Amino acid sequence: MGKGFFTVPIAVNEPVKSYAPGSPERKAVLEAYKKMYKSKTEVPLYINGKDIKTGNTKPMSPPHDHKHIVGEYHLAEKKHVKDAIKTALKARETWAEMPWEQRAGVFLRAAELIAGPYRAKINAATMIAQSKTVHQAEIDAACELIDFLRFNVQFMTDIYHEQPESTSDAWNRLEYRPLEGFTYAVTPFNFTAIAGNLPACMAMMGNVVVWKPSDSQVFSAKVIMDVFKEAGVPAGVINVVFGDPVMITDTVMDSPDFSGLHFTGSTFIFKELWKKIGNNIHNYKTYPRIVGETGGKDFIVAHHTANAKQVATAISRGAFEFQGQKCSAASRAYIPKSLWSDVKKHVIADVKSFKQGSPEDLGNFVTAVIHEGSFDKLASFIDQAKKDKDAEIIVGGGYNKKKGYFIEPTVIVAKDPKYTTMCTELFGPVITIYVYEDKDYSKTLKLVDETSEYALTGAILATDRYAVQEATKALQNAAGNFYINDKPTGAVVGQQPFGGARSSGTNDKAGSALNLLRWVSPRMIKETFVTPEDYRYPFLD
Repeated sequence: MGKGFFTVPIAVNEPVKSYAPGSPERKAVLEAYKKMYKSKTEVPLYINGKDIKTGNTKPMSPPHDHKHIVGEYHLAEKKHVKDAIKTALKARETWAEMPWEQRAGVFLRAAELIAGPYRAKINAATMIAQSKTVHQAEIDAACELIDFLRFNVQFMTDIYHEQPESTSDAWNRLEYRPLEGFTYAVTPFNFTAIAGNLPACMAMMGNVVVWKPSDSQVFSAKVIMDVFKEAGVPAGVINVVFGDPVMITDTVMDSPDFSGLHFTGSTFIFKELWKKIGNNIHNYKTYPRIVGETGGKDFIVAHHTANAKQVATAISRGAFEFQGQKCSAASRAYIPKSLWSDVKKHVIADVKSFKQGSPEDLGNFVTAVIHEGSFDKLASFIDQAKKDKDAEIIVGGGYNKKKGYFIEPTVIVAKDPKYTTMCTELFGPVITIYVYEDKDYSKTLKLVDETSEYALTGAILATDRYAVQEATKALQNAAGNFYINDKPTGAVVGQQPFGGARSSGTNDKAGSALNLLRWVSPRMIKETFVTPEDYRYPFLD
């Protein structure tokens, strides 16, 4: 068999399609949406390359039309999870030995399948399952997932090329082995790209995976698995189970072969999983890798030299795109008094211009929140703000769940910078604004840093470069992704590696080689060319 030092296609970010009226992509996605919306999709478990139907099912409904059923998914029992673990470990015997270029070829093909024949389908599934507008679906389910797959192949080859120095006496080389055992991917509802990337990036490095998607993302998760199957991911490498998260996780983490957790979701759940791993640590064959990206209470800070219209746009886009259901979404803002009247005017005008409804109407800027639990939580905070004397709702504040879980984009102005919605993660289309005295800019930066347990994203808007520098320094621990004169959302793979610290996660930077390095266990090999035959060193003479 031929050998060589192979180069891979240079990774480029997938262009975002416009979906403008009359465009072919607009026609294709609407046709796919209608077809999938009217069909009934059955989603089985996927174990060892086989569809497993347990007969115990749950329905799937769009958040914007929760009485409409688009299909059902099968729930795993403990025996199915054990089967997934067993078959993953069996698959590892051959997958871990697969030449890296063969693994690369599988996932490069997956990227091109999404870019081409699956694009409309994966976008439509995301619009239906997660109530994303076509633009939000495009930048997520299509472009970001394509980017993850392409760039991770490039990062993988960069990692493999990183080698130690050798001499004429010995050849030193690093072998980047997959982790011993199997890994566990737990993925969220809000990004189809994250759901695909977490298991794929581990598998790309030679690992085998048990994947548990969010119950609210099963519909589009099936499309991801359809892509992986067509791309040639071998049986047993990525196994998918749905159902009781406690049972599935306990079964996974009771196995002595558990070797890594790749998680995106709530801070509380991640901490509980970390605790569970710690309690089981004496049972494992190796120390499990733990990588997590969790919550955020992301901020926008405006300096008095900022442009009011730009600040308003950062708020309108940063807080309300995808109904604020991004871990990076702006949910608190600090505006100087001298700028507030203009910012307030523009934000109110923006919000009043939003259209809200089904994502099938491409004129809608916002749609529904993910489920009734989220709706009820957000409604309760809005109701409380209406009662509290130290808070005022200046726009929005309405909600209705008769047909879909619709929360109006809402702006609260708080007199107290520690008001509850300035501190609590809401994960919805609600932003709270605190107006500060211009002279208190430095104090406000300190306040921003100390208000939240999270440290995911944040933004500073200013034209005064000294103000920008001061914020960059004062907020260095407050955000893993920090934006200057922009909204705090929209990280692009290969350009802005994503992740935060504090209670926002382990900051292992998805979309970079840093994340992939967590899924390998390097082995140092030293080959000596002339082996000594006498134990005596010169100093003994």
